[in-house]
Amino acid sequence: MAGSRYQYVKKFELPDPILPGTFMVLRIDGHAFHRLSEVHKFAKPNDERALQLMDHAARDVMNEYKDIVLAFGESDEYSFLFRKSTALYNRRQAKIVTTLTSLFTSSYVFNWSRYLPDTPLEYPPSFDGRIVVYPSQKEIRDYFSWRQADTHINNLYNTIFWALVQQGGETTTQAHAILRGTVSGTKNEMLHSRFGINYNTIPARYRKGSVLVQERVCSLCSWIFELPPASSDDLASTAGETPGTPQQPEQAPSGSSKQKASKKAHALTRIELHHCDIIGDEFWDQRPYLLAE
Repeated sequence: MAGSRYQYVKKFELPDPILPGTFMVLRIDGHAFHRLSEVHKFAKPNDERALQLMDHAARDVMNEYKDIVLAFGESDEYSFLFRKSTALYNRRQAKIVTTLTSLFTSSYVFNWSRYLPDTPLEYPPSFDGRIVVYPSQKEIRDYFSWRQADTHINNLYNTIFWALVQQGGETTTQAHAILRGTVSGTKNEMLHSRFGINYNTIPARYRKGSVLVQERVCSLCSWIFELPPASSDDLASTAGETPGTPQQPEQAPSGSSKQKASKKAHALTRIELHHCDIIGDEFWDQRPYLLAE
């Protein structure tokens, strides 16, 4: 189709590529969610229904975009880690941010009634998104450690704050004043001595956040998935075998067949939800592929 005389305006659309060879993290944050939680009377300090809804929206994003290998959520935010080699939308920043933030938001609204069936949605919630690039595995580890440490700090504060208000009879102003300048040890002691709450027994979802990860289903290349269909001769040769007799494994295919098998095995993943520590080494040592190329 021939261009019109107005087509010159496309020249104003400046490219916005993300630096290649770097890790991308997309963080999606709720916009003005303090108001949303107040209007819809979310439970304090944590509303599990709302957190499950966030998890559902994040899972929908990961199901749609397979280059996302890990996501971490707390409160009204979720961070998504892309594999380093991703070429999603040619690594165009605006395209990635707007499309994925839009999908997250629409999933949140679409599934609202599933998790909060007795709470009609009073107005449209919104989220903002941003992409940050990191050069190495160290910065990625530190980023997710920062978000999980933030989860603990915020949840400990909110837990004692709402205990003071709901059980201790303090006003919100008084509760803030009581907690001003206190360290985590003091908050833990106050929870235990005044309200009989052991912080370590609070559900891990609240203390550690939500971890959605693309878990490998198989640890070895299951080349068998690329074997050609059995011929009539093959079927005839096994017709007289005793049921339950172990079969000797065939030799793995070589060359291009092996390459196809490797790709097939690479695709054998499933999204799993955990509420676990991601600051220590164990989580990452068990999943080295998360930070691979």
